[in-house]
Amino acid sequence: MKMRNLIFTLHWRLYNLRIRHRFAAFGQGSRFDPYPVKLAGEKYISIGKEAVLGRHIQLTAWDHYEDQRFSPEIVIGDGCSIGAGSHITAIHRIVLGNNVLTGKYVLITDNAHGEADPELLDIAPIKRPLVTKGPVIIGDNVWIGEKASILPGVTIGKGAIIAAGAVVTKDVPAACIARGVPARSYKMSHSDGKE
Repeated sequence: MKMRNLIFTLHWRLYNLRIRHRFAAFGQGSRFDPYPVKLAGEKYISIGKEAVLGRHIQLTAWDHYEDQRFSPEIVIGDGCSIGAGSHITAIHRIVLGNNVLTGKYVLITDNAHGEADPELLDIAPIKRPLVTKGPVIIGDNVWIGEKASILPGVTIGKGAIIAAGAVVTKDVPAACIARGVPARSYKMSHSDGKE
């Protein structure tokens, strides 16, 4: 058992060494946990120092789709921890500040397949043009709960908490809690989080 664990650990250290050159930046001490599901557009992705990207994540920056062209950017700050199964995808710009923590299966996206336009309904969703409503900017020390979704054009202020399962469609001010579908923001009080 010890030998198998040693081989596994060595394998993933080598994997991280091998892929780090594909990124715009890959900070010291940062790592992917085993088995990322999908990586695309790494040259548009910067990862700070001491970041941990959980297993089975998708991290994609698309510079083209069908006949569309984009200039994507994903910036993940120092000390971030991205939960297993999460998906971060950009055609424009996504920035995570320092020490952002996410639960599992979090979606952070600045794009969508088409808009709610009746003229597009006869086109298969996968064939609709990608659109963005703007960048996603997430401040330092933000905590994003499991299965939350952060949608295009959203800014989340420093120290905010996004509740598990929340769907964030509007800006969340600093030091606020956002919960619900669609998420609504509430100013934190000293009693939040206490029984």
